[in-house]
Amino acid sequence: MTEEAVTRAGGRRMVSGVFWNALGRGLPLVLALVLTPVLIHQMGIDRWGLFTLALALVGVFSILDLGVGQALTRALSERIGLGQREGEAELVAGAIAVLATLSGTACLVVWFGVPTLVGRILNVPDALQAEAIAAIRVLVVAAPLVVVNAALWGVLAAHQKFRAANLVTIPVGIFYYLGPVLALLVWDSLVGVMLTLVACRLANTLSYAWLIRPLVPGLWRRPRLAPVLPLMRIGGWMTVSGILTQLLLYTDRFLIGALLTLSAVAFYATPLDLVMRFWILPVAVAQALLPALASSFRTLPAETVTLLRRGALLIGAIVLPACLLLVAFAHPILQLWLGTNFADGGAGVMRILGVGILFSCVAFAPGSLIDAIGRPDVTAKFALAQVVVFLPLSALALIRFGIEGAAAVWSLRAAVDCAGRLWLAGRFYPAAVTAVRQVVPSLALGGLGLAAAAAMPTTTLALLFGSLALLGFVVGALGALSMDERASFFRAIRDPRALLRRRAA
Repeated sequence: MTEEAVTRAGGRRMVSGVFWNALGRGLPLVLALVLTPVLIHQMGIDRWGLFTLALALVGVFSILDLGVGQALTRALSERIGLGQREGEAELVAGAIAVLATLSGTACLVVWFGVPTLVGRILNVPDALQAEAIAAIRVLVVAAPLVVVNAALWGVLAAHQKFRAANLVTIPVGIFYYLGPVLALLVWDSLVGVMLTLVACRLANTLSYAWLIRPLVPGLWRRPRLAPVLPLMRIGGWMTVSGILTQLLLYTDRFLIGALLTLSAVAFYATPLDLVMRFWILPVAVAQALLPALASSFRTLPAETVTLLRRGALLIGAIVLPACLLLVAFAHPILQLWLGTNFADGGAGVMRILGVGILFSCVAFAPGSLIDAIGRPDVTAKFALAQVVVFLPLSALALIRFGIEGAAAVWSLRAAVDCAGRLWLAGRFYPAAVTAVRQVVPSLALGGLGLAAAAAMPTTTLALLFGSLALLGFVVGALGALSMDERASFFRAIRDPRALLRRRAA
């Protein structure tokens, strides 16, 4: 055990990481919510539906990092926790070189496949096909940048440099949403929009590379493949898991585009994209958890289990009230945000997805532990089982019940995924069993109450059942806390300023 491992697993370090990660994603999100109605007005429904598909394609690009970004975070964090830093530069340089080469090759393959995607798979109107092909091809150029950025972020996360990383990410993230609006003012084409997105990715790459120079001395040397091979093994399983996760997240909208219309894609994808913004918090927590867990799981099991329990409860406590607002006020929110047309078409979808996103968010905590202990293979196998079951089920629900049926399957799968990851965390890291048992009651009470609220025909009844869901979660969460944690919680409730003063000290 090293002093560095104890420090990295400390609660204050994790809270700081969560804060900066959330801020780095939250500020651009606020701007995105404000600008979405503007973009829909500028593009029109059909082009907006196409734009959401293109953004989904960017999400798919992330699988091309072969899981090496997270594997780098895990490997470097474990080395730092054990005090073993030799060979770090060779490892990072080799990983970046391999990823840049593979993603560049994949970029060429996808480039030539775009006409088939637009002309034969998606129901793109004839008038939009030429613009769609050109725009998606421009966006494909961002693939290597997306992949290299993931590796560079992995290095920064391993060193827990979340403040510096997010300070350079925030302005780039803001322009990622502001840029398309400005581009459409001077060039009414999706091509200009995609060019701004590619420019943003390039700015991210350059800023991350600048930040890691002092952290990894001698990085920009001739890369070697040998140090990367162990990462490729763990990263390979993370890649499989990532591919399957992307299939589960994005295939439904492509099914809607193939079986229904681009308008249906817009009515489904826009509420889904809104609820997926809730991932800001669990991603922020997971990015702070992974390096801390990887540094502590071998020598500090008690601290590791505490991090898991606190992470899961923290995510649930913050996400659940927001889920209740989406479930109870889905139609007014969409009407105020995007107008009556979107509210009528997407409110039912939002109510259903508002339940599933709670489980989807909490699943990040046990998923981080599974990755930290070096067992992403079990997550990948579990994801494969979900693909086999839920993709056909989603298609059947879509045909039978429309986009609301697809939303119901998405939420059911999210609940199954969360429960499965919690079980797997306890199965492969036995010390975590107690924490899993402590977390499950609060999550079950909150989730069931939220589902009941979503099924209510009126806002009043939805709020009633949602309030019961919140109460059930709070009771379960307090039962999961230790006596000292409960005492600290009630002191913070009575005097929040005292807690802030103690944090600052």
